[in-house]
Amino acid sequence: MLLCDVGNTSYHFLDGVEDYKREANSFDPSSVKEKVYYICVNPHAKIILQELENWIDLSWHVDMKNYYETMGIDRIVACGTLENGIIIDAGSAVTVDIVKDGVFEGGFIYAGLRAMQQTYKNISPALDYSFNFELDLDKMPKNSQDAISYGYLKTLYCEVMSHQMDIVLTGGDAKEFAKIFPHAKIDERVIFEGMKKIMKKANVC
Repeated sequence: MLLCDVGNTSYHFLDGVEDYKREANSFDPSSVKEKVYYICVNPHAKIILQELENWIDLSWHVDMKNYYETMGIDRIVACGTLENGIIIDAGSAVTVDIVKDGVFEGGFIYAGLRAMQQTYKNISPALDYSFNFELDLDKMPKNSQDAISYGYLKTLYCEVMSHQMDIVLTGGDAKEFAKIFPHAKIDERVIFEGMKKIMKKANVC
């Protein structure tokens, strides 16, 4: 049995022991012959997967009543793993969601690293920097790289920390964001744990 979290940039698989990724723009899901239980936020991939009988969409088994209609299924599944805490999914976009007593309280969406870096570059080639996750967020910057880094990271940091809750980090850039949230737990498989929980509750196997 395979689990798969289909995002905008990759197919993230878990085969029960090992997890691995395939590029979304080049991977052919019809090449997988075994049964795959999946969630998907990629509109193009969703159309393809609906035609494959061995790919089972778990979103049909998710209780949506505590979430808003346009919320991404990946965020919903991840929130289902928490009783109390904040989950930050640092991928193409950075999503921040709050769960209290097992209930989704709300969340927000922030631009991902590459999207924001491209935004600064589009403003001016002079702002074409990578973000410095090592900067001191308690000091005002005195160089351009730290200035754009501070503007991006401090806003996110202050909002997250204001809630005074445990933090779970996931997604491709989780290790980078762990540098500004050093007490956070990194869990690259939190989506898969949420999928397993859905399958158990719905008796899907």
